[in-house]
Amino acid sequence: MMTLVFAVVCGVTVANIYYAQSLAGPIARDLRVPPQWAGAIVTLTQLGYGAGLFFLVSLGDIIENRRLTLMLTAGLVLSLAGVLTSTSPGVFLLSSFAVGVCSVGSQVLVPLATWLSPPAMRGRVIGNIMGGLITGIMLARPLASFLAGHFGWRAVFAVSDGLMIATFALLWRVLPVRHPHPRMGYGPLLVSTLRLLVVSRTLRRRMTYQGVLFGVFNMFWTGVPLMLHDRFGLSQQAIAAFALAGAGGALSAPFAGRLADRGHTRLVTGMAMCVAMLSWAVSGWAASAGAMGVLVIAAITLDTAVQANQVVSQRVVYSLSDDARGRLNAAYMTVIFMGGAAGSTLGAWTYFHGGWGLTSLTGAGLVLVSLLLYMTELRSSGMEQPKRI
Repeated sequence: MMTLVFAVVCGVTVANIYYAQSLAGPIARDLRVPPQWAGAIVTLTQLGYGAGLFFLVSLGDIIENRRLTLMLTAGLVLSLAGVLTSTSPGVFLLSSFAVGVCSVGSQVLVPLATWLSPPAMRGRVIGNIMGGLITGIMLARPLASFLAGHFGWRAVFAVSDGLMIATFALLWRVLPVRHPHPRMGYGPLLVSTLRLLVVSRTLRRRMTYQGVLFGVFNMFWTGVPLMLHDRFGLSQQAIAAFALAGAGGALSAPFAGRLADRGHTRLVTGMAMCVAMLSWAVSGWAASAGAMGVLVIAAITLDTAVQANQVVSQRVVYSLSDDARGRLNAAYMTVIFMGGAAGSTLGAWTYFHGGWGLTSLTGAGLVLVSLLLYMTELRSSGMEQPKRI
């Protein structure tokens, strides 16, 4: 039951950083944001999330986790209210940054869930929670488009604020207390987070693998709406339906967790990279051939690969140290998010300079580089367990 609660909470929380991707145009027109600053509507929320990942998630190692999660959720409720009631660009952008910062409460819950589950089931628990989180990401865009199309963009944030108020009440009632045993203050904690990147080869490899996959994931979902409009003439509602179909990839997360619990982590990673590379190749052919059904399948399989590797990678990362899971998650997710942000930029750049052909070729090429790096791990270390730190 607690796993289901965590999955739902993570989904509705992380969705808040993706709503604006579908609403930048209407928001900019309503608030009279200058065209050259319209991109900040999306960027500031993402920057806030990145800042929260590094500066707040690691606090889970020194602050009582229930209190930290409730504080972040309360902050998210207030930040969404600021977005909802804003009448000037400055207030909206400041509130959007705060929404991003406070949305990292979902990343405090994931390592907490591993504390509440037996070691033999941690992969399954992470998989189930990540399934909910990814579902929230994938449903955010079509839900925002639907609500904004019928009721205006403010309705999106009104609904989300109501959901977060309900989430706060639910967490207040069911979230258990977990007191960490801090051995350092906040400053040394941040330094220790950076140090983990230096001392753990496993952490560096896992964040590289998933950073590339999450980057090409964002490349796809940044470029494909442009291509669907240009190549297939789809409306915003039809593009939202396409994104909704792509959410089916989230179903892979629980299965990947079960495979990780059975010791098949590297097998899942290798398969995920191969499937992602093939998905990109197929999407390039489908776009040129006008095969919409095949393109939908490519979207689902790409999402499946990315989510599967995320689950097994997080299981590996959390196993590196029992006392540093907050810092490990902060370091890992910060780099993953940077990869995703870079992928979003690259997706738009490649599409405008070379069409979907260049975008799909770039996506497949990046996954190939990651796959070659992964193969060096197999040669050098066989099937040995990652070294704890």
